Amino acid sequence: MKFHYSSVRLIPRRSAGRAPVRRLYWWREALTVFVLYEVYSAIRNLSEGTRAQAFQHARQLMHWQHMIGLNQEATLQSWALHSKPLIVFLNYVYGSLHFIITTGAVIWIYRRQPGDYPRWRNTLALTTVLALVGFVFWPLMPPRLLPAHYGFVDTLAKYPTFWSFDSGTINKISNQYAAMPSLHFGWSLFCAASLAPRLRRRPARVAAALYPLLTLAAIVLTANHYILDAAGGAAVFLVGYGLSRRFTRPGPVITDPGEPASAAEGEGLAPSPSGSARFTT
Repeated sequence: MKFHYSSVRLIPRRSAGRAPVRRLYWWREALTVFVLYEVYSAIRNLSEGTRAQAFQHARQLMHWQHMIGLNQEATLQSWALHSKPLIVFLNYVYGSLHFIITTGAVIWIYRRQPGDYPRWRNTLALTTVLALVGFVFWPLMPPRLLPAHYGFVDTLAKYPTFWSFDSGTINKISNQYAAMPSLHFGWSLFCAASLAPRLRRRPARVAAALYPLLTLAAIVLTANHYILDAAGGAAVFLVGYGLSRRFTRPGPVITDPGEPASAAEGEGLAPSPSGSARFTT
């Protein structure tokens, strides 16, 4: 085997039994995510159950929570309502930060950990698809839509935010009964699990690890979810991760000519003394 330096490209050797993943193209990944999300949104919003069915499921779930001592959402929200800044902040966490953090996590993994990206991309996709099964077959009325005597406040409607479910457009296109499982919480676990072990700065790692707790507070205190919805979100994430880990093969990314060696370094490969190297046999 000959070894010689070249400025053409870096081709890492294939480890035994581990095939490299294909080259990742950002535009293809973005298009795939967009198409999958549009299909998911269409199915989710066209499968809204009846109000009576969703209300019956809500009563069942609250009964289950009462049996195990978790039916505390109304009490927790009544405490939180004493702080308007807290509620407004949680409204934005629920309505906007949820998408921003998840999108940022996907982009960060794509750029910094390309070898791990396929597994985490598939984890997110499978988590979302599994949640869709719950939305279709078990419509659930969230606390904010329950009759007034249950004591919940729709904070997105009462306090100033960019949008609310009561706005005409959102009300028409959003499935109001897609609550079990909580995809907000499932996605927050995706962000924590994918980012926390990989971030270099300790404050960033701690923030990523605590992000699911912030999400849990947001979905409960804004009366958009029950506590067991979060448990359902955790379940679909764990199943999605398990399936992705079982069927996705992470591996090194082969760089294109002229691409900086940092792409290979993201896979734990040390750069050659001349910046890039090529192996031939």
